[in-house]
Amino acid sequence: MGITQTLAWASSFYLLAILAEPIARDTGMTTAAVFAAFSGSLLIPAAIGPRVGKTIDRIGGRLVLILSNLSFALGLGLLAASSSWLPVCVAWAFLGAGMGMGLYDAGFATLGRIYGTEARGPITGITLMAGLASTVGWPLTAWALAHFGWREACLGWALAHIVIGIPLNASLPKTPSFKNGGRPAPAPKLEMDRTMWLLAFAFTSGWIIATAMAVHFLRLLETAGATPAQALLAGTLIGPAQVAARLADAVLLKRSHPLLSARLAAALHPAGVALLTLGAGAIPAFALLHGAGNGILTIARGALPLAIYGPANYGYRLGLLGAPSRIGQAAAPLLFGLLIDVSGPWTLLFSAALGLASLAAFLLVSGSTHPPRGAE
Repeated sequence: MGITQTLAWASSFYLLAILAEPIARDTGMTTAAVFAAFSGSLLIPAAIGPRVGKTIDRIGGRLVLILSNLSFALGLGLLAASSSWLPVCVAWAFLGAGMGMGLYDAGFATLGRIYGTEARGPITGITLMAGLASTVGWPLTAWALAHFGWREACLGWALAHIVIGIPLNASLPKTPSFKNGGRPAPAPKLEMDRTMWLLAFAFTSGWIIATAMAVHFLRLLETAGATPAQALLAGTLIGPAQVAARLADAVLLKRSHPLLSARLAAALHPAGVALLTLGAGAIPAFALLHGAGNGILTIARGALPLAIYGPANYGYRLGLLGAPSRIGQAAAPLLFGLLIDVSGPWTLLFSAALGLASLAAFLLVSGSTHPPRGAE
């Protein structure tokens, strides 16, 4: 699953960092329009996430993840054949469906279905590997673009889903379709209680920051006075910081409640922004703190609902919590782009405020285990 998650992230979420400009040039679109199609695709996981989670709770994630590979491959194939804006949008619709069925939420739900309350370790493991998706994916996409072209790069990723992704996901253990003596379990009825609302707000705030920084990080630092070289160097620190923080979480915090990890993750981005007041010399520290917070938050997103509510209806619960996060992700690039145009480096104060709001929400969450509710 670590390999298939790396493949899924590299061929979807991180694809346009390399291919947006050549796609726009050859299809008669603007680069902004290409990114708009990508933003629209993020609304599809928000819409289908609860249904995907409910399906994984019911039958396991093996078939769902295989379908995600097929959807990714079809979307990438359509993208490679696109010559105008409409096929590009249709291609990103299929890629959005693939992201809804094949990125972290579906992977975490699958691990919860297999390992139950012991899923935190495997969740950390796959995020350690997939945290290098940009480190692996960007050079491979750039190499394919330079030697063959962007269409061939898309076809190469599509082929990888067929020959690598499907066999690996097909090797996952089978899980029974039904409980209760072979009868379908009744559909779960989960209440959005106070803790669920707090978690949804906290994770959405964190994911808005992460997506905005992924798109605008270099531009933000340059508006704050960094040279292009300084900004680029700082950007290269984010990926290793994510992986190092996840490894530290696995070693140092594995026996602690994941609520501690979540609170730490929410505090790191605002702390990094505060360091920027010291001048350009603090830019690498800001990048490291931001990357570390983002890395730990990814684990907390999977581990915290499991620790509080248990494995019952875990996938469905992740889908409900993930829906507002996906909407926030879709809006973040445009929102922060407008803020940078108006406020320049002061936009970082807004991102820091979001981080502090996320921290406040996590502080209001109780770490005690809630009894299962609804169908269970």
